[in-house]
Amino acid sequence: MGVSLGRDLCDLSELDALATSAGARVRARSVSRRDRPDPATFVGSGKVNELRQLANDHGVELVIFDHELSPIQQRNLTQALGRRVIDRVALILDIFALRARTHEGKLQVELAQLDYLSARLVRGWTHLERQRGGIGLRGPGETQLETDRRLIGQRVRQLKSRMEALVRQRQNRRRARERRGTLSVSLVGYTNAGKSTLFNALTHAGVYAADQLFATLDTTSRRVFLAPNEFMVLSDTVGFIKALPHSLVEAFKSTLQETVDADLLLHVVDASDPACQEQHRAVLSVLEEVGAAEVPRIDVLNKIDRLGQAPRVDRDERGVATAVHLSAETGQGVDLLRQVLCEALTPERYRLSPELEQQSGWLLHPHDLQALRP
Repeated sequence: MGVSLGRDLCDLSELDALATSAGARVRARSVSRRDRPDPATFVGSGKVNELRQLANDHGVELVIFDHELSPIQQRNLTQALGRRVIDRVALILDIFALRARTHEGKLQVELAQLDYLSARLVRGWTHLERQRGGIGLRGPGETQLETDRRLIGQRVRQLKSRMEALVRQRQNRRRARERRGTLSVSLVGYTNAGKSTLFNALTHAGVYAADQLFATLDTTSRRVFLAPNEFMVLSDTVGFIKALPHSLVEAFKSTLQETVDADLLLHVVDASDPACQEQHRAVLSVLEEVGAAEVPRIDVLNKIDRLGQAPRVDRDERGVATAVHLSAETGQGVDLLRQVLCEALTPERYRLSPELEQQSGWLLHPHDLQALRP
């Protein structure tokens, strides 16, 4: 059962898709309207009673809130509703754990899960901190809370050490590409916008692509030949989502570093989604958080076949490509994107002033970028 505060039922479609991706079946939905969340139960006592009745009527085993709950709110709701309660963060973490395939991806997911769990342990076991002895409890020793803290801390240190080694490997690969002068391009975009489908259309790599949220979690890179003796390295990255938990952004920094160090970003947008503008802003927000806001990018408006539109390239007054309209699934317009990427191999056409370089959508050659960046 999905619960949202201050939104319409139609806006719960994304939460439905997240729950379905995690393997759940949605039985009921509920929207609560409040000026501010209740500090104890997030939705208030009256709504809690309504949710309990709704859950009983539909045989619900799990209640999912489309917001981040505090540890106390989650504990109180679990007790009041008599069934498991999770929030949006826990749901996304569960999907990430389900999708992770590579060693690096699994490490990053576990690191984010431990960060989320540690807050729940610290506040969920506070009664143990008040232990002052008693029969069989006097003397030295540590509480269960202290034990949990210590074990989680040890595991986090191990994971961070392994992640540092993987980061060094990524840095070595990036330096090798820079020495060869290879153009580095990363696909970014909202989850399920069609990044992996476009990646397969350009590289024929056959990576997993499905009509579900976070179908791709691990970064994949392939060479794409654009002209004789000229190629670029294209990377398919994890999809973004609105209200992406900060802990996930932190845990996946080594993966998201591909976007920061890229010469060009292809921002894939699902043009057929009514919420595409909101999704576009959500992606830009995450790019800013990871430090990739200033990387030149081109919008790739995908799924035009669902809108009955023809493929085309949008250009500014100087003839520089700012957007490509295509369908990665049918292949319409993919050739136009290849032409636009070929233009990136011609540095003479894209020598801009530092002021113009700050504008989003410019397509520059990597040599120009190195000269313009501070």
